[in-house]
Amino acid sequence: MLRVDQLRKSFGELTAVDGIGLEANPGEIYGLLGPNGAGKTTTLSCICGLLTPTSGHIWVNGHDVVRDGVEARRVLGVVPQDLALFEDLSARENLEYWGGAWGMRGQALTQRTTEVLEATGLLDRSKEPVKNFSGGMKRRLNFGCGVVHQPKLLLLDEPTVGVDPQSRVRLLELVREQARNGACVLYTTHYMEEAEALCHRLAIVDHGRIVAQAPLAELRAMAGERDVLRLTGTFSPPAVREALSREDRLEVIQIDETSATLSVADASRRLPAIFSAIHAAGGEIRDTVLRQPTLESLFLKLTGKELRE
Repeated sequence: MLRVDQLRKSFGELTAVDGIGLEANPGEIYGLLGPNGAGKTTTLSCICGLLTPTSGHIWVNGHDVVRDGVEARRVLGVVPQDLALFEDLSARENLEYWGGAWGMRGQALTQRTTEVLEATGLLDRSKEPVKNFSGGMKRRLNFGCGVVHQPKLLLLDEPTVGVDPQSRVRLLELVREQARNGACVLYTTHYMEEAEALCHRLAIVDHGRIVAQAPLAELRAMAGERDVLRLTGTFSPPAVREALSREDRLEVIQIDETSATLSVADASRRLPAIFSAIHAAGGEIRDTVLRQPTLESLFLKLTGKELRE
């Protein structure tokens, strides 16, 4: 359904997307996981035709999005991060507008609009102006506008940003429903828990590049059996690196004068030896955080930084 090959997008001297490649299939939720500014939104903008790639190719349902964009977009649905709603119109009028833009008419449009209002929990508020809605209600309606025409490929750009927990749960279930009905879903997020709860496959993105890409279970395995130890204090990076290099099954992921991040096997048992080595190297530890292996620790291992930094 979706194939992206060596996608690159530059804005002058800034390269926002640098050689991204992926394939996603019907019935699958494929996640792009990375911090803000990683290139996720730019990638989606190229897929849906809002931006023209600097180089590379994108195919949607077998159609090149640059050379055959009209056909490629016939099967496409987009839920942008910014709300695409008309505040003075009602929820039903917004859905009818977007459904009509996709060529839906008459009874089919009316019936589908009612189905979406019911699915998003907005049927009882369908005649109210959107400007009266809460943030979570607007997010649900924004999602509904992207799926009212039942797209085969659905692009979701951080669809749960800023929503309340109840709306988040409903939105995530709506995403699963799209995949169960056969849609191919490309889901961008910087929320680790959403990626783990939703996605069949994931690409971890940083600085416009995919640094890891695999089914969810394989990515978890890549995190390995090592714990992540985050230390804050005062350090001399060269001296601490030298001291810790003598420790077995320990890797220094990141270190500067005020913090250090280590990947350590059986870290809880080895803390005294690690602290002793750092102290002998002139370091002073003020705070310690120990985490078991997760997707977040894998991201930290691959990029050297926290996902939300």
